[in-house]
Amino acid sequence: MLQIAVITPLFPIPQEPHRGIFIYRTVRELTRLAEVQVYCPVAVYPEWNWLKPRSYRSYRVDENYSPAGVEAKYLGYRTLPVAGRPVNGLLSGRKLLPWLRKRTPDVVLAYWIYPEGWGALWAARRLGIPVVLGARGSDLRLPGDPLSARLVRSALRRASFLITVSEDLRRLAIQMGAAAERTHSIPNGCELGVFHPADRSRARLELGLKPESRVVLFVGRLVEVKGVRELLRAARLLLAQHAWLEVVLVGEGPLRRPLEEQAAGELAAHVRFAGPQKPEAVARWMAAADVVCLPSHSEGCPNVVIEALACGRPVVASRVGGIPELVNSNCGILTPPQDPEALAAALHEALNRAWETDFIAGQFRRGWDQVAAETYQICRRAAGL
Repeated sequence: MLQIAVITPLFPIPQEPHRGIFIYRTVRELTRLAEVQVYCPVAVYPEWNWLKPRSYRSYRVDENYSPAGVEAKYLGYRTLPVAGRPVNGLLSGRKLLPWLRKRTPDVVLAYWIYPEGWGALWAARRLGIPVVLGARGSDLRLPGDPLSARLVRSALRRASFLITVSEDLRRLAIQMGAAAERTHSIPNGCELGVFHPADRSRARLELGLKPESRVVLFVGRLVEVKGVRELLRAARLLLAQHAWLEVVLVGEGPLRRPLEEQAAGELAAHVRFAGPQKPEAVARWMAAADVVCLPSHSEGCPNVVIEALACGRPVVASRVGGIPELVNSNCGILTPPQDPEALAAALHEALNRAWETDFIAGQFRRGWDQVAAETYQICRRAAGL
């Protein structure tokens, strides 16, 4: 059986059980096809508050933790915020090297290009192990400082194969130096047992929504790049035409308080902050919605779009990244990013149009087992099998 070492910093941890959830779901299905060991390098920072990173939360490494159905090893490597970034690839690679030497897998599958993907390449090349890199989106679009961008390009050139989540991201990777013949797009999937058409009236009753409400649903992190500010501006424009408008925001993030302030006044009665939800609850909100909206400034292959389509709900989203590969005129409307007026017009059109639920649901029925099967074939090719 093919032995695969999966290396990624994005994987569930006790404090964040949904961290790297889409990688986890792919890996969980991959264990049905191959012998898989996951190594999760985790940057460990000094305890002093003034040296802790401000852009994300850091946690102590629990080396005994492993998500259900997957054999995982969490490896802490000591570094400094910002100053340590140029050497984090080497630090993570040195931490990985003895573990790869001990297991000697047939192939390394590394998600996130820098620093952990670069570190995986550094370690695997010393052992003669081929490496498949997996790009998620911002690791290519927003590599950070110029040195990190150079290291990303170096990793793209040296990888045995590169997997991207969209054709748009694949084109970008090739422009950055990846070999076209060794770069493949494998779109995300979703849990089809959770996301599927369901009765709207029953879902609204369960969630406390009025039957006559026109519900626009957003699911995602409450951050600038997701375009939630523009959604609220568009909602304010829609009130004159849709008195029963209700915008539901599922998710959490640093913009929560500013968005609550933005929704004050006449908009307050039309915006609901539902907070973070488990997938089953997200599926109920999608069943209750008239439209799912994702007005992002930038995207890779957003799972909220895939999940909405699987639920048979039309999508209004920005024409960015891999979204146009998922949404066509039969299942949604695309708009330019950062344009509240255009977004309001698209939402108005979507709310007034009769959509065919079953037809939309049939447009994208793609499970994580299919994602894993395609990933497995790339790993076999990299291993020369």
